[in-house]
Amino acid sequence: MLIDTHCHIQFKAYNEDRDEVLKRCTEKNIILNAVGTQLSTSKLAVELAEKYDWIYASVGLHPIQEYVMQVEEEATSFLSRGEQFDYVAYKKLAEHPKVIGIGETGLDRFHMPDGVAQELVMEKQKQVFLQHAKLAAEVGKPLVVHVRDAHREMINIISNFKSARPTGGFQISNSPGVIHCFTGNWEQAGQYLDMGFYLGFTGVVTFSPKKTDPKPQEDLLEVLKKVPLNRILVETDAPYLAPQKYRGQRCEPWMVGEVVTKLAEARGMSSDEVAQITAQNAKKLFDFA
Repeated sequence: MLIDTHCHIQFKAYNEDRDEVLKRCTEKNIILNAVGTQLSTSKLAVELAEKYDWIYASVGLHPIQEYVMQVEEEATSFLSRGEQFDYVAYKKLAEHPKVIGIGETGLDRFHMPDGVAQELVMEKQKQVFLQHAKLAAEVGKPLVVHVRDAHREMINIISNFKSARPTGGFQISNSPGVIHCFTGNWEQAGQYLDMGFYLGFTGVVTFSPKKTDPKPQEDLLEVLKKVPLNRILVETDAPYLAPQKYRGQRCEPWMVGEVVTKLAEARGMSSDEVAQITAQNAKKLFDFA
């Protein structure tokens, strides 16, 4: 059994063949966490979780959805919504028994709207993130945290928030959540680990280093080798970030097996061992009943 702790199987990318994709997942014995990025996709995630006993949901507002802007990525292009975070609406979803996480929420300096000062954008992202943190504490579920080009800011926010509210906010006595799609260096990883977070790894770990700038991939490989085994989660971020073997194709949740294979290679372990450990970690952090 493998657990893809972060995918977007409810997205439009699967509207034409979702049943076939889900069939491939069941054939490979994959459990999914369908992660919302706005209110509509959070609701769709919950609907899928209600329909399938092996699908769970996380609900939240992605930072790039906080402003209207054209988002261009390697495998997609879309217009973000400019949605305001509705605490009451998200809380109602968060209380659903099949919802196991709060997010995807966080900070993103990579995508910025035109005509708005970056620091104003980042301040709004910070406030929305803290609202997610408050909700996570209120419903007793872990955070699913997105960080892109903003590790320093995120580490400072979490550190300050926890210092100011040592008995509230984040789930101090347990893990506060996962840093989704971690691609930073070992120093950053260590700081998140010290604060109780798990690290989620996607197909990015399978990519070849860029000839013009190999250091980021080398740093990521160092993290793979050093991170404690009991703090690792595997994920796909499907339909994005297809592993190297499937580059150029739409990513599907069953491809999480490629992430497990890369982790096993980096740690000198068998894929079965890594699959078992990461599944145990996922069940410890999230309520995969």
